[in-house]
Amino acid sequence: MIQPLPTIDYRASHAPQAFAQSLQDVGFAILSHSPISREWVQRTYAEWQSFFQSEEKAQYTFDPKVQSGYFPLQTEEAKGHTTPDLKEFFHVYVGHPLPEGMSEATWQLFAQLQELATELLDWVEQQAPPDIRATFTQPLSTMIANSQETLLRLLHYPPLPSVFPLGAVRAAAHEDINLITLLPAATAVGLELLDREGQWRPVSCDRTDMVINVGDMLQLASQGHYRSTTHRVINPPRAAGQQSRLSMPFFLHPRPEVVLAAGKTAHQYLQERLQEIGLV
Repeated sequence: MIQPLPTIDYRASHAPQAFAQSLQDVGFAILSHSPISREWVQRTYAEWQSFFQSEEKAQYTFDPKVQSGYFPLQTEEAKGHTTPDLKEFFHVYVGHPLPEGMSEATWQLFAQLQELATELLDWVEQQAPPDIRATFTQPLSTMIANSQETLLRLLHYPPLPSVFPLGAVRAAAHEDINLITLLPAATAVGLELLDREGQWRPVSCDRTDMVINVGDMLQLASQGHYRSTTHRVINPPRAAGQQSRLSMPFFLHPRPEVVLAAGKTAHQYLQERLQEIGLV
């Protein structure tokens, strides 16, 4: 029987060690009692649910040059896949406007996630072996300071249509590009990770928990000490497939000029990956 991931209490004295160990072991960690406001999470989900149900969303279609805005259904395909995912989404970056009528909930949540991410990156660095810490070109938390690349992605997986392309899923198996991803619990289950034994494990958590995972940039910067883990969102069975699913991963990106490793900057790495998934 596949065991669920352990949940780490953010308030516990051993939380930094347990958090870093979970990221090292499986590339994922689940935090309970985080400082993220449940009110802002709920309000943000409610407002974006309304947005995705509206016909006005097409007015906000993204600009490929800046990657901000609305990405219609089946815009993105995972690296190594040729069938687009069954999802639509909106990219929120600092300095770019939200759709008309949105409250401050999204920006309040963005700020809270940014603050928590800075602390968690400090945990990741402090718990890494000295020889790994010595290879970081600068402290991990300062890599994201004042970054305009950090992204809050509002994702909507609509009810599954009666007919869709063979092999299409809500989110095909992939790894994240960034340093770490913070994910307030989604509105429905479906997230799975591929463990080191090659088995898919559901990422189950309470609606008030926070899921964090390692991205490829941190794997590169840490010389593989923290490894990015493949994950996916599966199509739900039967009646559950007629329900929408929303999630909002917060992708922590360094400033473009930050050198990750071997002279490769965050900008160079990001552009390579965006080309691979068809967004540029």
